[in-house]
Amino acid sequence: MPQSASTPPVCRDCDGFATATITTGARASDGSRTTIRVNCPTCRGLGRTIASALVRLGR
Repeated sequence: MPQSASTPPVCRDCDGFATATITTGARASDGSRTTIRVNCPTCRGLGRTIASALVRLGR
């Protein structure tokens, strides 16, 4: 019987896409666009759920 690979549980709020880069529309002095990087607040940018024991401990 083939072994199944265990995958970590995916965050329910971001569906595994934990980081987004947003372009502000402004330009830097070198001509490149200014961007902001935003992480999912639930999983803190990991893309998977965090054990509740670790969240309570503040880790």
